[in-house]
Formats: sequence, C-alpha cells, structure tokens
Amino acid sequence: MKSFLLLKDFFRKNAWRYALGVLWLILVNSAQLIIPYLLGYITDQIETGQVATADLWRFSGYILAIAAVIVVSRYFWRIYIMGTARMLEFHLRDMLFSHLQKMSANFYNEHKTGDLMAHATNDVNAVRMALGLGIIMLTDSIFLTVATVIIMTQVIDIRLTALALLPLPFMAVLVTFAGRLIHDRFKAVQAAFSDMTDRVQENISGIRVIKTFVQEDAEVERFDQVARSLVYKNMALVKVWGLFMPLVQFISGLSYLVVLGYGGILVIEGSITLGAFVAFNTYLAMLIWPMMALGWVINVLQRGASSMERLKVLLETEPEVVDGPDVKNVDRLNGELEIRNLDFSYPDGTAVLEDINIKLPRGNTLAIIGRTGSGKSTLANLLLRLYDPPPGRIFIDGIDINQIPLEVLRRDIGYVPQDVFLFSATLHENIAFADDYFTREQVEEAAKLAQIYDNIVEFPRKFDTLSGERGVTLSGGQKQRMTIARALIKNPSLLILDDCLSAVDTGTEEQILKGLSRFMAGRSSIIISHRVSTVQDADEIIVMEQGRIVERGTHEEMLKRDGLYRQLHHKQQLERLIAEDRG
Repeated sequence: MKSFLLLKDFFRKNAWRYALGVLWLILVNSAQLIIPYLLGYITDQIETGQVATADLWRFSGYILAIAAVIVVSRYFWRIYIMGTARMLEFHLRDMLFSHLQKMSANFYNEHKTGDLMAHATNDVNAVRMALGLGIIMLTDSIFLTVATVIIMTQVIDIRLTALALLPLPFMAVLVTFAGRLIHDRFKAVQAAFSDMTDRVQENISGIRVIKTFVQEDAEVERFDQVARSLVYKNMALVKVWGLFMPLVQFISGLSYLVVLGYGGILVIEGSITLGAFVAFNTYLAMLIWPMMALGWVINVLQRGASSMERLKVLLETEPEVVDGPDVKNVDRLNGELEIRNLDFSYPDGTAVLEDINIKLPRGNTLAIIGRTGSGKSTLANLLLRLYDPPPGRIFIDGIDINQIPLEVLRRDIGYVPQDVFLFSATLHENIAFADDYFTREQVEEAAKLAQIYDNIVEFPRKFDTLSGERGVTLSGGQKQRMTIARALIKNPSLLILDDCLSAVDTGTEEQILKGLSRFMAGRSSIIISHRVSTVQDADEIIVMEQGRIVERGTHEEMLKRDGLYRQLHHKQQLERLIAEDRG
C-alpha cells in the first residue's frame, strides 16, 4: 500500500471531498439502521394490540422520510466519492503521460508500447476502483459492522449477538489467505494483458507488412496464444475469487441459521419479544452485506495495490537524459559545432563511435556518408542528446553540449530523421508541429522549400487534408518532404538531415537540395546520407566505417584518392547508368 503515497499531493488537495463523501455515506448507513428498530417496535405494538391505523400511517411516513434522506445522501456520496475517484483517474493518467514524455530514448527501447498502454488503461482503472468503490465498501464494512453489532448487543440480546458473530474469526482467516492469492494472480493477469495489448498494437501498426507476406493466419495463431494466456491467468484468478465469495456467503448463512434457531427459542421462552426478534433478523441481514462487502473490498483493494505497484515502477524510473546542475543560461544557439575525441557506447555496452573529431564553423555544411551501421545516426542522436555523450567531447558555440538546456538545444536544432513519423492530424498541423502559432504563410513557405507544396495543393482540402495514421495517405517521398518542412519552419541554427531523401528519386532530390541551398546559407547544416549525389556539394565530407572516420575532405579531393568514398561514387554512378538504360 506504500505505493499509494505517490498520490499524496492529490489526497492533500481532495481529502475534504473524500471526507464529505464518507460523511454522506455514514448518514445513509445511519438512516438504514433506524428502519429495523421501527419495524421491531411496530411488530410489538401490533402483537399487543396497541396500534391504531393512524399509527401505521405515521410510522409509514417515518419510513418514507428516512428513505428520502437515504436517496439524497446516496446521491451526494456518489458525487463526492465516485466523482473524486474519477478526478483521481484523470490525475494519475495525466501524471503517467507527463512522465512518459520526459523519459529518454533508451526507456522506449526497453519497454513495449502495449505494456505502456496497459498501464495507462487497465492499471489506472484498477486504482480508480480501489479508491472509489473500495472506499465505499470499506466504510460500509467498518461502520455497519460496528454500529449493527453495538445495537444488537445493547438493545436486543448479547447472547444472541455472540452466537451470530461466532463465524467471524473464520471469515478473517479466509479473507487474509484469499487476499494474498488475489494480489499475486491479479499481477499475473495484468502482465498477460500487457502482452496481449502489445501484440495487437504491433499487428495493427504492421498490418500492411503482414498482408504483403500473407501472414494473417500465422499472426492470428500468435495472437491466439497470448489471448489464451490471458484467459488462463484470468481463470486462475476467478477460481480463487469464485470460491471466496460462496465461502463468505456460507459463513454468513451459518450466522443466520444460528439466529433463527436460538432466537426462536428466546422468543418462545419470553426472553425477547417478537418485535426484537424481527429487528434482530433485519439487523443480521444488514450485517451480512458488510461481511460480504469485506470480500469485495479485499479483491478491489488488492487489485488496486497491484496496479499501483506496477505504475510506481514506471513513475519512479528517472529519465537518463536531463539538465544537469551545471547547465548554463543559454538563450539561443549560433550553430558552431566541435567534436573532440568522441567515443560512445550504448547503455548495453555496445561500442558505436570511436575517436570522432569534427569542426563545423557556423554557416558551413558538413556531410556524413557511410554504409548502414557505420554510426551516422548515432552521432545525430548524440547531437540532440537523445543519449548523453561523455562530458568534454561535444561543444556547440564553445559550450559543452551537456551544459546546454535541453529545451534550447532541441528547439534550435532542426532534425529530420530517417524514420519518418507523421501524426494523425492535418498536413498543416504536422508541418507546424513545433509551435501552434505558425501562420499558414509560414507553413506554405516551409512546404515550398521542402518541395512538397505542389503535392499538397493537389489534394481537395489542401493543407487541411488529414494525413491518416502515420501518414498513410502520403507516399514515402511525400512523407519525407513533410518532415523536412516540419524541421525548416523552426528556423533552426543547426539543421540535421539524417538520410531523409532516400525515398525520393534523384531528380526530386536535386530540386529539394536546390531549394534548401537558400535556406542553409548562413546556418550550419549536417547532411547524413548513403548517396554521394546528396553530399557532393558540402563544404566538408567525412566517411564513416564501423564507428570511425576513415576519410575526410571535399568531393573533388576524395575522388582523387582510392578510398571508400570513390568506390561508393563509382558504384552509384554505375547503378544510375544501368537504371537510365532500363528506363
């Protein structure tokens, strides 16, 4: 239950709501406790013949008035307890989502999307139930049990009450044992639900690949396995829960049986009146509900505690990349870059970069070329601090990149990744993603620079066209140009194009680079590509191989050497000629 301490700020602000709701709930329970007493009193009056028709109407009015109080009070406890639980659900989900936004890139390498979705849905809902319905049943269990037992003992007969309560110790043992089983098995259910959610999310995202490879039946079989696992885990939980509730009812029935037998004898002997016996049976019936509710409380609270523990693990995971204590007061970057003797390995220990040295003066263009896996994109990720580079290795404007505020660093760098991602929004909203205040004119200008404007205006709704999930309505080349426009509209000090022209033909590539030449004048740029044609006009070109810089110079300088750059150039020239001949 310590995991609920994460919600202390919410409880501090909203404790009065819960308190008020509990007061209304106690008022309901108190009003309910009056009715058995009235029934017993009326029974005794009828038995002795001391009641008139007017008295019956008067007592009926009392019961109706009590019922009205119960109706009003029940409405308000629902508002203040269940309503506050809904507010808690919003608070917890918002807290979780905000926390996920702060997490570093490596966090998402280690956590599946489906599992995170299960936390945000199933686990949050279980916590809401525990702190809504759970509080209601806990209050009922405690207040009704204590109040009913006191009334039964003091007003009716202590011997009869003692016999009725004999089964309660067995109830306590049962609740303790079953609660532990429910807790463990519900955690297993949540884990299985996460696996199923992840499988569904992955299949929906990759449905086109599945259909292309005719793997629908195979994927259905794989889904069947994780779905069956969830059923088995749920059945293991239901077996405990299904046995638990009948046992609670059985123990409660034993109490009722004892009361009927011994209570009937006391009435016959004259130790208690018939009205007292009727009232006692009514109170006992009221007592059975909180005894049964205790079982529900254990189930709901244990589920909530299990889910809160899972959420606690996420919420207490600290992001790996944060602003350090020595961060400097930097408002704007100029774009002058220097990398000194940089070595880098991923958190799992995989070495990626070795002895990287680069100087990029402001206004110059650096090109990085190399085969897949040579470390090009990793270098771009370090410049954005998606991973923390070693201190004293990367400098922008002479400042260690680790001392530049993350917000300033990422705001002033325009990054176009090779993994294109568009949101399910309009084309305008996708281009203007960095700031809601970009005007339509700014969006159109960025689209023109990225050579996507003409394609957009051909759509019936132009810039108000919905891109579809992950940009499904656009071609691969169009999506790449959309992401270029999204980076250009920021007017960055440093522009990084990470192999973002791979899906466009060479003719479109030339148009895009020509349009970008005006934009890139006076600002620093890094072009990462596997195409020589993309990088040949850069001020300096470096060639990377297995995490190291193996060549550097201008296009003309490296063509004179018999190195990897020249080999790539000749190979691509040959491929281009063959393609033209086939055309």
